[in-house]
Amino acid sequence: MKAETNKMKILAHRGYWNDKIKDNSLEALHSALELGFGFESDLRDFGGELVVSHNIADASAQKAEEVFKSLAEFGDKYCFAINIKADGLKNLLADGLARHKIKNYFTFDMSIPQTIEFREKGLVYFTRQSEVEPSSVLYDDAAGVWLDGFWRDEWITEALIGVHITKGKAVAVVSPELHARPYLEFWRRLRSFRLDFSRIYLCTNYPLEAKEFFNATHKEEK
Repeated sequence: MKAETNKMKILAHRGYWNDKIKDNSLEALHSALELGFGFESDLRDFGGELVVSHNIADASAQKAEEVFKSLAEFGDKYCFAINIKADGLKNLLADGLARHKIKNYFTFDMSIPQTIEFREKGLVYFTRQSEVEPSSVLYDDAAGVWLDGFWRDEWITEALIGVHITKGKAVAVVSPELHARPYLEFWRRLRSFRLDFSRIYLCTNYPLEAKEFFNATHKEEK
């Protein structure tokens, strides 16, 4: 069985959403926190302010300031995985995080020049690894690695994750359903890995199911 301290960290992809709650909305993000999950969400700028938006933002976009307030309300207990969707956000982001004393976060998906700027600003970032990015850039100073299987996931192995953990990195794994692929077989394989799951995040559309699957009391599978 996995020890209490060896539980996987679950990230609700764009918050906890359903047919009645829109993804990336403040309600979806706040609902994830209420259920005990961190979340992954997308930041851009609009009119000189940070906003939450996967696509090009408009005046209806949710202000990131309200998201920071929600994170602070929960005592900065849950991780905010910040998908950077535009250049030039480092100062706005650093100011917002500092204003609300948010330290449980990481940024990812910036361009290489932007990642350099984020690193120099002292912002926490994860580098990437995927089928098209076999070698992670700016790895040494990265807090972790974002593992993203666009078309397949066989390459995401126990040995690969173990190497990153051994090198002091956290690892965030993208669950296959985010790319419209079946996920349960991958979850079973991931759960069988003999690793420190407290260093692993799973970004998923199904956070409640993932919590039960990975972090409830299970007998070890042979």
